[in-house]
Amino acid sequence: MQNKGLVKLFAILFGLVSLYQLSFTFKANSIEKEAEEIAINKIPESEENFRALRSQEEANYLQGIATDTVYNIGVAKFTHNEVKQKAMNLGLDLKGGINVILQVSVKDILKGLANNTSDLTFNKALDDASELQKNSQNTYLEDFFTAFDAIKGDTKLASPDIFYTRELDGEIDGSMSDDDVKDIIRTKIDESIVSAFEVLRKRIDEFGVTSPNIQRLGNSGRILVELPGVKDVDRATSLLQSTAQLEFWDAYKGEQFFGFIDQANAVLKDIIVDEDATEVESQDEEDAQSDQIDDLLGDAETDSTAVEENNPLGKLIRGIGYQGGPIIAKFEIKDKETVLDYLNRPEVRALLPAEQRYAKFVFGKPEKDSEVVDLYALVGNRENIPQLSGAVVTDARNQFGPTGKSEVSMQMNAKGAKIWEEMTGKAYTQGSQIAIVLDDVVYSAPGVTTGPIAGGNSSISGNFTLNEAIDLANVLRAGKLPASADIIQSEVVGPSLGKEAIESGTMSFLIALALVLIWMIFYYGKAGAFADIAMLLNLLLIFGILSGLGAVLTLPGIAGIVLTIGMSVDANVLIFERIREELAKGKGQAESIKDGFSNALSSILDANVTTGLTALILFIFGTGPIKGFATTLLIGIATSLFTAIFITRLLIDWYANRGGKLEFSTGITKNLFRNINIEFLKKRKVAYVVSGALILLSLGSLFTNGLNQGVDFVGGRTYQVRFAQDISASEVTGLLSQPEVFGSADAKTFGDANQLKITTKYKVNESGAEVDEEIRNSLYKALVPHLEGITYEQFIDLNDENKQVGLLESYKVTPTIADDIKQASFWAILGSLIVVFLYILIRFKKWQYSLGAVAAVFHDVLIVLGVFSLTYKFMPFNMEINQAFIAAILTVIGYSLNDTVVVFDRIREFFNEHTSWKFDKVVNSSLSSTLSRTLNTSLTTLVVLLAIFIFGGDSIRGFMFALIVGVIVGTYSSLFIATPIMYDTVNKLEGKKKD
Repeated sequence: MQNKGLVKLFAILFGLVSLYQLSFTFKANSIEKEAEEIAINKIPESEENFRALRSQEEANYLQGIATDTVYNIGVAKFTHNEVKQKAMNLGLDLKGGINVILQVSVKDILKGLANNTSDLTFNKALDDASELQKNSQNTYLEDFFTAFDAIKGDTKLASPDIFYTRELDGEIDGSMSDDDVKDIIRTKIDESIVSAFEVLRKRIDEFGVTSPNIQRLGNSGRILVELPGVKDVDRATSLLQSTAQLEFWDAYKGEQFFGFIDQANAVLKDIIVDEDATEVESQDEEDAQSDQIDDLLGDAETDSTAVEENNPLGKLIRGIGYQGGPIIAKFEIKDKETVLDYLNRPEVRALLPAEQRYAKFVFGKPEKDSEVVDLYALVGNRENIPQLSGAVVTDARNQFGPTGKSEVSMQMNAKGAKIWEEMTGKAYTQGSQIAIVLDDVVYSAPGVTTGPIAGGNSSISGNFTLNEAIDLANVLRAGKLPASADIIQSEVVGPSLGKEAIESGTMSFLIALALVLIWMIFYYGKAGAFADIAMLLNLLLIFGILSGLGAVLTLPGIAGIVLTIGMSVDANVLIFERIREELAKGKGQAESIKDGFSNALSSILDANVTTGLTALILFIFGTGPIKGFATTLLIGIATSLFTAIFITRLLIDWYANRGGKLEFSTGITKNLFRNINIEFLKKRKVAYVVSGALILLSLGSLFTNGLNQGVDFVGGRTYQVRFAQDISASEVTGLLSQPEVFGSADAKTFGDANQLKITTKYKVNESGAEVDEEIRNSLYKALVPHLEGITYEQFIDLNDENKQVGLLESYKVTPTIADDIKQASFWAILGSLIVVFLYILIRFKKWQYSLGAVAAVFHDVLIVLGVFSLTYKFMPFNMEINQAFIAAILTVIGYSLNDTVVVFDRIREFFNEHTSWKFDKVVNSSLSSTLSRTLNTSLTTLVVLLAIFIFGGDSIRGFMFALIVGVIVGTYSSLFIATPIMYDTVNKLEGKKKD
């Protein structure tokens, strides 16, 4: 080998750089461990909510040392921020945390740009666009334009009632065409989404999360946020979804509306009676008779109920406000929507006097553990615009007030300070209050007792916890979102599950590595030991590159690395088998080594390029953990090529030049697969029949049984729940499917018999913290008989790293994004087939080779799908068709092509070498000569996959099963499907030419 010195230099440099990059990971882990110990020592378990407090203490400590020098390597010094940026990050499934996709509401942005117009055409187009979105792959904006064009008539987008507003004056004028306005609106929408992205990024930075990831997903208005290590999930989701729309309003005194409430109640009696008339008329005759009997008996309770039924608003009141205060009345939290619906009905609002006709009814922030909430009336106006908004806030900090409670201090700009002085002066003079409203919730409504407040300094109080005050200050500094942001896909993983994943992932990794290292020495002797050294360097380079790129290591990523180990053996096997062939021809050791490496190079490159292309497709179309799998696979392919071609060669040449003798086999394996001459083509008809039967069986099952589609493809919520004892999945399915719970749900055993994966589509189209809380509460109440006394707080708590019973993970996908995932998966598979077909066509210059390879791939994919369809109902592990399964299918495609290309490469070589041989002899000899390599690689890869399957944890067992089936079927198809189809099509074409 030429340029050995250069190869040595690069190997040493790459190794040193990898060690250097990994050192930051070890240092970052050490600092985080130190922060954890400090928090544990500072906050005892006896304190209420100690886990959340410890989490906050850890974040505070890490923020405190963010700019301190924590790592000194002599020639350079690094701050904690720099160490953190250079460290390799652990993904959600290894560290716990939250992963969400937020959909910024383009509908809300459009309403804002149109100044909340009441134009009928505009608002109908918005509603129509929402309907189109259910089955559309377009952005909401494009569907809005489509809907508007369909119904606009003479209405223009540049109408004064739509986008020709005061705010857009100068950019849009009434003479513009719709196409011109559309371009401006597209720009405005993009600016708003960029603004939302920046606001979220600032909030996350303030939150103090280690290694956060936030990125825009195309032009869809979707933003991906990954927060590994976050323990307080509710706090994190609230931080992400809160629009942080701060407003200051003058508040009415509560007693001004006592009379209005009585009048409203009287009007509502008639309205509610009319609405319920149909229901009353259709009551059961037996109930009617029973009521008559009760009336005759003078049943007091019945009379009371009758009075209550004629008291629609009054019966909901749980208390009234104090004299001179801003509170009108108190209601139960669950009745908030009903009360607002009653008060905002036209018939009820008509009762308000002229000076109160724009009154805005808003509820306050309920106190902790309280079931009631206060109702306020704010001094509104025609435009429904507050006197002062949060846009004037320039800084905000959490602090402790005079009573020792947490509050938020604010500083306003000059304009805001002036308006604030006027508002506080007016409130002082009138003895009224100013309501501080955040996202349509009154946080406090203080009076002004010391005169006008000058300078723009003030504070917000409102029964805040410390974390709430910190988060509110953070979001006020970061700014408000330009529109609401709904979570359309979320994954929440508890730290206990992450801890288990690390343990199982590490074990599977070490076992697979040990098996491969031992196998190589067993099969190839000393040469196998050299391959092992190259493989260990390969692993060092993979981890070093991952760390250097700032990539996130996930459980599928570990699977990708372990799979890379199995597949990297392939390059060494190809080389060693070619060297053995050269030695068998009687060549000397040095010449055999040289020719073996040279002859194997073409096959190695072709095999790795085809696998690399499928991994690249997976990287482009995949998201989250699947992208992590593709990343490690791509890096592994590149490093495997370098170590197999150069490092193994360097070691073997070094040993051979010192006079060492290499057999490239052991006593047991020396004559294994030697002198094989199997007539594969004679068996092709039998193979066609067997494969045809398997494909028909698969298709039959796919059309009858179908597939167990996961929430990735159909939408829904999934919860992973662990119980103290073994539990029946069918019993839990029955419990949760009752009408009073979810109506429909599915529970499956997931791993051990005491663990279930529960899926439901209940309220899948609804988002928000309140809906998530409602569903978790319903889940807990239904399962509580099997939870052995744990409280609801313990059930949902995801702060405990040692949690053994309760909710461990949750996952949600809305139907809209499920359709997008399904379509992306389809294009990923189709794209990989097209790309590989073209590559093989270019490389082998005959379409028959491409046809054979792609036919084998279709064969393999159909059989894997068929196996999943036939067995998912009784297999003791999860066999959902989800994004991970698509990754498995693409990996199977890559592996199958890898095998097939090696055989094709040998056919091409023999075809050129043995020009006198008949084509069938060339094909049979090629298949026979590569059999040793095919079986060796397949068996090694299977051993690796089985190690991960057995020891790698429940979450990737289905993924591994798909790969195991794929490797077995792929090995078979490269021998009995791809090559025979190529042979038959070539022969048929040659026969036509002769005719």
